[in-house]
Amino acid sequence: MHDDRSIVEHRLRRVLTERVAPAVRSRSLPLTVGKWEALGEPVPVAEGLSAGYEPSGAGQAWGPAWGTTWFRLTGRVPDEWRGRTVEAVVDLGFDRRMPGFQCEGLVYRPDGRAVKGLHPLNDWVRIAGPAEGGEEVLLYVEAASNPVLAGQTPTYEGDRLTASADPLYRVGRADLVVFETEVWELVQDLEVLGSLMPELAESDARRWEVLRAVERALDAVDLADIPGTAARARAELTAVLASPANASAHRVSAVGHAHIDSAWLWPLRETVRKVARTCSNVVALMDTRPDFVFAMSQAQQLAWIKEHRPEVFARVREKIASGQFVPVGGMWVESDTNMVGGEAMARQFLYGKKFFLDEFGVETNEVWLPDSFGYTAALPQLVKLSGSKWFLTQKISWNRSNAFPHHTFWWEGIDGTRVFTHFPPVDTYNSDLGGAQMAHAARNYREKGRASRSLVPFGWGDGGGGPTREMLARAERLRDLEGSPRIAVEKPSAFFAKAEAEYPDAPVWAGELYLELHRGTYTSQAKTKQGNRRSESLLREAELWSATAAVRVAGYSYPYEDLERIWKTVLLHQFHDILPGSSIAWVHREARGTYARVRAELEAITAGAQAALAGGGTAQVTFNAAPHSRRSVPAGGAAVVAPSRTPDPVTAVRHASGGHELSNGLLRVMIDSRGLVVSVYDVGARREAVAPGGAVNLLQIHPDFPNMWDAWDIDEFYRHNVTDLVDADGVTLTESSDDRAVVTVTRSFGDSTAVQRLTLRSGAKVLDIETEVDWHETEKLLKAAFPLDVKADRSAAETQFGHVFRATHTNTSWEAAKFEICAHRWIQVEEPGWGAAIVNDSTYGHDVTRTVRADGGQTTTVRLSLLRAPRYPDPATDQGTHRLRFALAPGATVVDAVREGHWINLPERTVTGSGAPVRPLLTSDDDRVVVEAVKLAEDRNGDVIVRLYEASGGRASATLAAGFPLVSATATDLLERPLADSPAYEPTPEGALRVTLRPFQILTLRLGRGD
Repeated sequence: MHDDRSIVEHRLRRVLTERVAPAVRSRSLPLTVGKWEALGEPVPVAEGLSAGYEPSGAGQAWGPAWGTTWFRLTGRVPDEWRGRTVEAVVDLGFDRRMPGFQCEGLVYRPDGRAVKGLHPLNDWVRIAGPAEGGEEVLLYVEAASNPVLAGQTPTYEGDRLTASADPLYRVGRADLVVFETEVWELVQDLEVLGSLMPELAESDARRWEVLRAVERALDAVDLADIPGTAARARAELTAVLASPANASAHRVSAVGHAHIDSAWLWPLRETVRKVARTCSNVVALMDTRPDFVFAMSQAQQLAWIKEHRPEVFARVREKIASGQFVPVGGMWVESDTNMVGGEAMARQFLYGKKFFLDEFGVETNEVWLPDSFGYTAALPQLVKLSGSKWFLTQKISWNRSNAFPHHTFWWEGIDGTRVFTHFPPVDTYNSDLGGAQMAHAARNYREKGRASRSLVPFGWGDGGGGPTREMLARAERLRDLEGSPRIAVEKPSAFFAKAEAEYPDAPVWAGELYLELHRGTYTSQAKTKQGNRRSESLLREAELWSATAAVRVAGYSYPYEDLERIWKTVLLHQFHDILPGSSIAWVHREARGTYARVRAELEAITAGAQAALAGGGTAQVTFNAAPHSRRSVPAGGAAVVAPSRTPDPVTAVRHASGGHELSNGLLRVMIDSRGLVVSVYDVGARREAVAPGGAVNLLQIHPDFPNMWDAWDIDEFYRHNVTDLVDADGVTLTESSDDRAVVTVTRSFGDSTAVQRLTLRSGAKVLDIETEVDWHETEKLLKAAFPLDVKADRSAAETQFGHVFRATHTNTSWEAAKFEICAHRWIQVEEPGWGAAIVNDSTYGHDVTRTVRADGGQTTTVRLSLLRAPRYPDPATDQGTHRLRFALAPGATVVDAVREGHWINLPERTVTGSGAPVRPLLTSDDDRVVVEAVKLAEDRNGDVIVRLYEASGGRASATLAAGFPLVSATATDLLERPLADSPAYEPTPEGALRVTLRPFQILTLRLGRGD
């Protein structure tokens, strides 16, 4: 037989695209269109419905960037369409290639009920089926003219304050049409078979069977009368569509999904509307397809529609009750997991799962994070402690250097907890269920021979929209089709239960899921990151002192509502395109304002609680919110600090060369005439911290123009060029007393300046560095380098409730790929007997490298990534003034680093009061057992909740002393529910508890109070 395969396939593509698909809509009648531009921000629905509309229609321009235009569509179904299925087709000016990234609309009935959303691949509204003829049509469309910002080109359209006022779109059409159901079904048949054929081998008889059936169908359809011959054409395809899949075919659990970024190339307020559009689409589709299952994560998004669109929320609640609409994820938002603090991660689960339980009675078991930029090794323990048991991600498929070796596996965290994890081999969280994607999932699946199942999230996402009726048609045809994986539309829990039962001995991956991409997100938008870190610290303080005041001070009322509201605000801004700095300018401008308001509120709560605790008087009472005591103030308590009488006051000597030597008996610091720190000598250890010939706190500038994804990426080749900032405008001893000495160094570079205050304090074994940068560079990266005289083969970097080790060498491609890493409050390197740490108050990006010197010694260089200047999606990223704090701690162990990291982030506060000490609510007698949070219980019964963890990476036992009558102690999960398998904790008569923790174990205790 002659090979005419390419001829038939080309014929299929052309006939389907140019003739059959357009014939789905066989008759057309224009609707009358009215338009009303809502000036400013979106208006309530009632206002849009009652507005004064002016005539408009196809071809008319509408919508400046970020504007809202209301359209009124009126018409009448012709009598001659009686018995036909009638739809309205509305094209707002769509680019069919980009659902979710451009203009969108939500359709309303005249009574204000939302019908469904409109986007490029979902542009229809069902009017009648079958029609009686004469039906009056009156619809309203709330259309959003969101600018297209997905091109990675710098633009000022990403903020309404700088965007153009010119119209962005033109109405394409607004028509009533006859929907030809049989033609639509033929389109679905041909698309499924047409996408299946190229995935089959040319030597596979099945490919040729499908090809010949398609050819017969094309012969059967009359292009001059497609509706009249569609059934005849479909009959030619019946046999090949009925041929069952092979017994060994891969099994796909297809889960309806719409990954909606809570902010990204649109502001938060637009996401509220995106969620309403998507949920309206989904519930409308469920009305006609009872087999359709849709999973939605992010409690925040459901809370938004509850607040802003209660009628949509009511429909969602109905579908959740019926089991079609499935809450998943268990988190407040799909947060970043690299930079979010430990307690904040716990609260993501607390408030997320609590919302699903309170609103719907649903206990979510799946943690659903398809798009976050890497996953902390602390997460498995948090997943388990939240009451969940499964984890799903997709983003690791974006790795640039190393293909991840598993698709289904047990993920082991830093404490040893394992969670059953799936990484869908379809390599997308926006699947269209097409033949190419299904074939890719089956081919790509790495567990062949051991397991046979994978999950596919299908539906338009990022900007929302969700599944379409076409996707469900594909799922129906691919349920059991030869040459394809078997597809079942089902809940994620159904997939996970079957996958775990099939593959209980899945391989284990221990440690973080590091994404080999998007490393710049540890640094971009420094003020957003600083706002997050400081908000986390302020929330710790506000809860601690409010709980202490509630226990100690009669009449003090714990601010439950305020703290929960503020927590949810902070959690929202930990979304994986806000905290990482990868959103448009509008998002980060609003975030800066939000963090300022959060700070003011939390400062007020803390001040009120401390005033209540301190009482009346004029004594200077110092409060210490850190989990370690300092000076004479206990951890989590307050006291009057006696005047310091240290035997080793700080001395400062100016050398003839222009340099300065600072000393406090613990450290001796040499700062040369250029303001470079050339020596930091550990007096007790008789050890120099600075590598020979080097200088710590060396500011360095690199070019920073990655191959793509400006705000997201740092590419390794940035290291090929570096400029050391060694020239100083001034080096001055600006303060010198027994308590401290400060050397101020000013440098100019490019269009920017940096002023650094190098401070050595009495009794402190750290060199504090406060850096103020007036930053006006473009596509540059600013780092602070610390070349240390330490032979370290690995670094320890703080993560949530512990730390992770990473190699300093590049023996393998996996290690080489980690050329930029994330650390929280500290990063530490050591050799046996001595180490050093760098602590910080708001920096996350770091790199650690090693070199061998001519003298045979090793220099381990730790660098902090301070600022970047990418231009997309925010062309003015980080421009302006920044104040950053970090410190070098020579001789620091991991436990020392933990302590110093808390101290720099939780400075003491001094208020006037009676001078009576304030006893802590709970203290630990072992610095390895760290008290992370102290608060009152969410159920408001007055119990004290404390969360603590083992910080050193070893087993630790500690005595916990309660500062109130303690009658009971119960270990709980993150939702403060008792843990069934927890050991009993019996308080001693003195109110103490003895606890033993495994390495990095998190322990939450509910402490019952007596009278």
